[in-house]
Amino acid sequence: MKFDTTRAYAQHLDAQDELASFRGKFMHAEEDMIYMDGNSLGRLPLKTIERMEKAVRHEWGTRLIRSWGEGWFDSSVNVGDKIAPLLGASAGEVAVSDSTTVNLYKLAMAALGLRPGRTQIVSDVFNFPSDLYVLQGCNHLLGGKYTIRLMPSADDMTIDMDTVRQFITEDTVLVTLSHVVFKSGYMYDAKAITDYAHSKGALVLWDLSHSAGSVPVALNEWNADFAVGCTYKYFNGGPGAPAFLYVRKDLQNQALSPIWGWFGESKPFAFDLEYAPAANIRRFICGTTSVLSVLAMESGVELLAEAGMPRLRAKSLALTDYMIALVDEVLTPYGFKLGTPREHAVRGSHVSIRHPEGYRINRALIEEMNVIPDFREPDNIRLGLAPIYTSFEDVWQTVERIRQVMVEERYTHFPATRATVT
Repeated sequence: MKFDTTRAYAQHLDAQDELASFRGKFMHAEEDMIYMDGNSLGRLPLKTIERMEKAVRHEWGTRLIRSWGEGWFDSSVNVGDKIAPLLGASAGEVAVSDSTTVNLYKLAMAALGLRPGRTQIVSDVFNFPSDLYVLQGCNHLLGGKYTIRLMPSADDMTIDMDTVRQFITEDTVLVTLSHVVFKSGYMYDAKAITDYAHSKGALVLWDLSHSAGSVPVALNEWNADFAVGCTYKYFNGGPGAPAFLYVRKDLQNQALSPIWGWFGESKPFAFDLEYAPAANIRRFICGTTSVLSVLAMESGVELLAEAGMPRLRAKSLALTDYMIALVDEVLTPYGFKLGTPREHAVRGSHVSIRHPEGYRINRALIEEMNVIPDFREPDNIRLGLAPIYTSFEDVWQTVERIRQVMVEERYTHFPATRATVT
């Protein structure tokens, strides 16, 4: 599709945007700042400020311990039920607890316990390193009896179904992948992979951290076994917000969490000395709910539900199409290459652009141009387009400021030494 590269055209697209009104529901503290990192940390919903004021002043400040019986105790599953429709899941299949890493550990160990005798775990070279660390840790704790096989990529961007079929065998116990890949934004055909894994008797655990809230997820339709994901990205739940986990309803009484805790007990207030896991999603909650953090994410979830995933996906594709077109037209002459698939069916909601000086360009954008993307090794500048609040003019401004960095060679002001957080 051919796009006009003028600012006026970006403004024209914004005037037609059905979700434009949602932009004003988020805090924009710096008028000139262009935020392109919603795939790492979402903006603050204004409703969250009100919700936290109520939680702190009334529920904690006034009601005190009584609030546990007035909603706090059930908050993990209640907010999980609000998240479920955004994941194509049913009520009672999603809970909010712990971090993505901890939830991945719980569900990976549960899955491994359901398929004794099998020895292969399948993932890929694109998976977030923390996910692989969890798998390695599980294997270590279980005596090293598993082989972790990582599917390779022929183009450093995608992995085809032929490769998937080669790696998933009758000896595969678990397939665990990121639905949308964190560097390139490549999106797997989750249903096709889940169906194939099931045909071989394997279980599937999806990491939805870069897809939930930005692209359609259909866990029930996929017949997915397990899933995890964070809430501080597209869900706009705040830094360190608790993660979510999903367990298909028919597996909840079969799978056992490796961490047995009070909140996962069937009768926690009976104070029995022998553990009996709850017969539902609660068995995967272990310690006391981080109540304030759970309540802080609720407003972001409600805004996504109001916007609706079909409209969010349509906006995401329009934004990423526009970004890719501008990169092709404006930035290619400066040595940039697209690091994200062009096809809609295999693309999430962030665009990766690659350049040998990517790290220093990223530094220049943040420190001199008031554009906030992020950088991923070895040369990826990630541009996170959160459809609920990112505008088309944001996209135009981003590309224009990158062009200015290149024309003025502003990146040369910065050393190539990597900072701890990039």
